[in-house]
Amino acid sequence: MASKNSSEYYSSYKEMSPIRAIAETLMNNHQVRKVNIKEAYELAKNQPGVTVSDMPMYDEFIKLHDLPSDTRVLVDNHGNIVGRTAKARRFYHRLNGSQKNKLEGDFREAVWQMQHYPLIKAEAILGMDKDLMIKATFITTETDAANVYNWLLNFAPYEQLKDQYEASPKLPIQDIILIAFNEWTCDDPFYNNVGAPQLALVDEKHNVIANLGMRYFGERKKGTLTLAWTSGIRIGMAACHGGIKEIDFGTCEDSAFHGLGKRSIAFYGLSGTGKSSHTNSADNGGTLPKGFSKVVLHDDAFQIDLENQLCRVWEPTLFDKTDSRPLGHPDWKYALALMNHLVVDIDGKRTPIGLDVRNSNGRALLDRALLGKYVNRCAFPKALVWLMKDSVLPPVIKCTDKYLAIAMGAALMTQRNRAENVTEEELNKLVFEPFANPFRVYELYRDVEAFLKVADNGAEFYCFNSRGYWKESDEVLESIPLQTSLTMQTAILTDKLEWEAWEMLPGAMIPTKESVNAILPGYYEKYDPKLRGNMDRYHGLLKDRFQQRRDYLMSSDLQEKPEVQAELIKTLEIK
Repeated sequence: MASKNSSEYYSSYKEMSPIRAIAETLMNNHQVRKVNIKEAYELAKNQPGVTVSDMPMYDEFIKLHDLPSDTRVLVDNHGNIVGRTAKARRFYHRLNGSQKNKLEGDFREAVWQMQHYPLIKAEAILGMDKDLMIKATFITTETDAANVYNWLLNFAPYEQLKDQYEASPKLPIQDIILIAFNEWTCDDPFYNNVGAPQLALVDEKHNVIANLGMRYFGERKKGTLTLAWTSGIRIGMAACHGGIKEIDFGTCEDSAFHGLGKRSIAFYGLSGTGKSSHTNSADNGGTLPKGFSKVVLHDDAFQIDLENQLCRVWEPTLFDKTDSRPLGHPDWKYALALMNHLVVDIDGKRTPIGLDVRNSNGRALLDRALLGKYVNRCAFPKALVWLMKDSVLPPVIKCTDKYLAIAMGAALMTQRNRAENVTEEELNKLVFEPFANPFRVYELYRDVEAFLKVADNGAEFYCFNSRGYWKESDEVLESIPLQTSLTMQTAILTDKLEWEAWEMLPGAMIPTKESVNAILPGYYEKYDPKLRGNMDRYHGLLKDRFQQRRDYLMSSDLQEKPEVQAELIKTLEIK
């Protein structure tokens, strides 16, 4: 299915927001020159801050897009800001009337300033499956060509999927418009300012986003993707900032596994919780049965189509941190473009170095082939896993109460650490990021309703603790090795675990001693909740953390759905 342009979508142009009207007019200005991926590459090579390295681009990608055979990986290095800036976001539809008027005027002024520069635009398709595609247009200055090039690498250039897109039936969704203007000037305290003003303007109802005074590519990528996720929500799907893979047990050497068929499992977690490790593991640490087949949809972004019981992918590439990829790492084979990397001369060749030597948050655009065999759609998930670093949780729990399952996702948490130089009181406060998605621009209850439907359609829900489990205190923990979690993942997929109630949290279950010890000898004795040291302190911290979850959901926009809110909060009570 395809999105609609404005003339197709709006029955009356009075329905269009002023923000989209400003963006639409700029997009159709005769002085805005359209460029393809080849032209963007040539422009980007000459942009200040960009280095043409001697690292070759992934060969298959060059062939797919008919790029010059000598295409090299470009390194785009920024200044002070090398990551996304959440404080710069302004949500148009959350503002009062006078604030909207102000934003509209400032946006018009920014576009007027833009038009004193040579402008370019590019078109891309979001969505690699023929039944979920959205057209997007990116308008910016020629001085931002590297971001245009990276944007076309990250999504799919329109020409690549043109025939497939134009043959698809129309979705009740507008095309996406992205505008960027790095040279924006505005001396106004209403906007975030870090040496210069910054604005990430979001109009999610009319599929427009603007990055003003912001150079970092992640703003372009996640801004565009945010509108895609939101579009999916608008047509009844579930938006997923997570990874998902599908295992086919029908090819296993042992025919006893054949009856399991194809099973998908999805992982949702914040940075450092193991989302990529679980999604991308070749064989779950050697625990999957011999002869299995695996495909990966994506390790970061997808949509669950509830009506058709499928999952669909938005992007053909990965946008990964490179702090743990040294020179010679096999992943460099799949490199398309780099951001914020050291470049050194090695034997006369300009060689990019990851490892966050130049600055933190070095990033790479990598071809999805890095994941092995990949697909654009996969089976509806058998299991969804919330990954959390919460020391009061056993290594794995199964949520048999659907409201508890969704409450744990809606109150997905992380914790501050001592490196952040905060008080003891702050250390004990949880930081919540519902469904591990910091890019949600719509009401939380919409995600809650979507995931409740996922549960109603038969998916199982689990919580994995990737921090460590209370042994004697919140600092003296029983470690939970990644290998243990990968083994549990396989056991879930192969129905090898039996479950018993976790008495402290009704609706939650832990593996039975007999079933789990058969897979991981000694597991039950190590992680039995009844064997925690300093039990009174453990129980007190457990109650406190779940009360924080209750308080968070009580203060959220779930208030607009009081019956659902009450059901979720009721399940988060520790006995």
